[in-house]
Amino acid sequence: MNFPETSGRRALFSLLGFIVLLTCLHFQTVNAERFKVIGPDQPVVAVVGEDAELSCHLSPVLGAEHMVVRWFRSSFQLVVHLYENGMDQNKDQIPEYRGRTELIRKYISSGTVSLRIHNIGPDDEGSYTCFFQSDTSYEDATLELKVVRLGSVLSISVKDYQDRGISILCESAGWYPEPEVTWRQEVGQSLIPASETEFQRQNGLFNVKTSLLMRTNQYDKITCHIRNTVINQERESSISIAGIFFQRVSRWMVSLSIFWCL
Repeated sequence: MNFPETSGRRALFSLLGFIVLLTCLHFQTVNAERFKVIGPDQPVVAVVGEDAELSCHLSPVLGAEHMVVRWFRSSFQLVVHLYENGMDQNKDQIPEYRGRTELIRKYISSGTVSLRIHNIGPDDEGSYTCFFQSDTSYEDATLELKVVRLGSVLSISVKDYQDRGISILCESAGWYPEPEVTWRQEVGQSLIPASETEFQRQNGLFNVKTSLLMRTNQYDKITCHIRNTVINQERESSISIAGIFFQRVSRWMVSLSIFWCL
């Protein structure tokens, strides 16, 4: 009779089966906790004075209601917004974001959250990190926020005659970031280099003053263009200079003739 041997084999198989079961359960648990944090692959663009929304999500889809969700800037300690234990925990929030942030949790059960920042300003531009932490692991993703503003309507005028020509002045205020400035002629739209361009910072925004010195009346109309290169939008203003140039130069020639006659 082989009863003892048969019982031993059964016990051995039972033990092996139990070990395999524990191993499978272990890997299932580990795999369930493994995730990546995914953010947008392009910078988020927000307009000065408006709201910005920065979104990120878990992959694969996991509920994040019981996770820690932390948004921070360049350092882990620079908390922009913190969600923990099922609620916002913003006692350690950096001062410049107090009262300005909101965590949108509508889809948090599927692992998607959005950080809404109110009243965006130039100082809000830069990198933000979206950080998720479960009981056993953590991951993060970095997002880029670009801040923009289209400046005021352009003001274009002719200054007094100088250096045997006329000086055309173009001004605008409230741009962000520093814009691109060009002068163009009507025919062919070829570029004309500005003689002088000045940028001044005011409340984080750029005021622009650019002038162009014209010594001939070969162009009938001149256009000033100021462009925001981030959103590829611009403002422009034109002025017809043929008559103005003739009047100013003729006046100068008359004055010069009188001087020589005297």
